[in-house]
Formats: sequence, C-alpha cells, structure tokens
Amino acid sequence: MIWLIGSKGMLGTELSLLLEKSGYSFIGTDCEVDITDYAALEAFIQNQQKGKQAIDWIINCAAYTAVDKAEDDVENCRKLNTLGAGNIAECAKSIGAHLIHISTDYVFNGQGNKPYMEEDATDPIGVYGLTKRDGEIKVFEKNKNTYIIRTAWLYGKFGNNFVHTMIRLMKERDNVKVVNDQRGSPTWAFDLSEAVISFIKARQAGKDVPYGIYHFTNEGEISWFDFAREIYDKGRALGILTKDCDVMPCTSLEFPAKVKRPAYSVLDKTKIKTVLGITIPLWNNSLNKYLSMEKNA
Repeated sequence: MIWLIGSKGMLGTELSLLLEKSGYSFIGTDCEVDITDYAALEAFIQNQQKGKQAIDWIINCAAYTAVDKAEDDVENCRKLNTLGAGNIAECAKSIGAHLIHISTDYVFNGQGNKPYMEEDATDPIGVYGLTKRDGEIKVFEKNKNTYIIRTAWLYGKFGNNFVHTMIRLMKERDNVKVVNDQRGSPTWAFDLSEAVISFIKARQAGKDVPYGIYHFTNEGEISWFDFAREIYDKGRALGILTKDCDVMPCTSLEFPAKVKRPAYSVLDKTKIKTVLGITIPLWNNSLNKYLSMEKNA
C-alpha cells in the first residue's frame, strides 16, 4: 500500500491518476490529515493498520509553495515544509516504510553556471527555499530510508503554473513580457510522476537503489522567455491560440518581487538516469505532448 500525501495538488493529482492506471494500491490524503500534527499522522496510520493495509511507501507531495507569500508567512511555511516533512519521515520510520519526498531547486542560490549536482552546497535565498532545505535535513535526521527528489519549473494540467498563465495571457493580450535572465529546465508533472513511480518499480524488482537525493527535470536548458516562445509557437500550431501575441524579452528588474528568483536553476540528472536506467524526455517534446493532450481533452 502506498500513502500519497498532498494528493490534490498539481503533482499529487497527476501521481494519483498514474498510480491508479498502473494498478498500485494507494490511498491519497490532503488537508484532511494535518502533517504538522504528528498525532494526526500516527492516528491515520493506525486506522490503516486496523484495516490490515500495511503502508510500504509514503510519497510526500505536500508543501507550502507560494514563494513571495512565504516571506510574510514564515511560521506556516516552516510548519509545512520543515516540521511537516520531518513528521512524515518519522512516521515512515516507525512503520518501516520507504519515503519519497519532493524538494526543489530553490535550495540553491542560483548563482551557478553549470548544472547543480546532488552533493553541491545548498544556499537558499528566501524563506521558501530555506524551509525546503531545512525540510531535507529534517527528513534525513528522522529517516535515512528516504529518497528526496529535487525538481524545478513544474507545470501540468492540475493547478496554477507558468504554462496555464501564459496561455491565458496570450489569449487576452497583444503582447507579453517574459524574463530572459533566469535559466532552468521545465518539468512536466506527468514525467516527474513516472520518475517517482520508477523508484518503487526498481525496488520491487530487487534493484539496488541507494537512498539519498536525486535530481529530476526534463532535459534541456532555457530561459523563461524561451519557454514562453515555445508555448506560443506550439499553441498556435495546435490551434489553442488563435490570435497574434508578441512575446518580448525583459529583465527580472522589470518584475520586482519580494524574493529574488534563482538566476540559474539547471539540475544535473546523471545520478537518477544511471541508478534507475531511465531516459528523460526533452522539455520541448514533453510540452508538445502536454499541449496536444490539453487540446484533445
């Protein structure tokens, strides 16, 4: 049995659908089980055990992800991203379950110029990144039998994200400005979900998959402006966008925010590809698949 925490978010919903399609026995929870309350997590596990459904895996997709809002909501952000993560890890250890915990590129300061590796020093530059970094530390303190997957620039069908926002703006406006001084790798939630399940499949097949930190995004390195241009071009080709819209580059200074975004968020994925033996799709191929599915939905 798999316990999927944060099952109603963008990644959690995608994972729910894929787990069901793949035939896995799982239960999903969201706000109804408070991860900041260890007793609530413990009570949920006990109820599951009464039904003779042993939990072998816990996948934690729950997080406080409002990057700017976090600066004024430090306590709640820390409760979810650090305390809650630690509680889940402790619960997993208490029942001997494997844990998969989702983290972020924001644990780095974004000042690098080559893809970040798992062992590179973390140096978060805002409350969100700090609490996620501290969450990673807390998770490993509580439970060594954990896989942490860092990802970046996530988009998908469920929940607000850059692709949804761009399509809406491109339908409404004659032009949009998008920053050209932040680089990273877009990640389709479906591809990340497949990677998450790959850990479970590999362990079930008896493969040696060392616990620790892994990086996963789609392949490729682009700017947000490049991403927006591709969304527009593919949207036009597929008939999702029917009017002209000029996509123009700008700097981050033109969009002041409470938290400076990492200028460079590219993650090295050599480890996950080697250990799991998976092939990671290029970002533009995944975007095309996603938009094609959206058009035909």
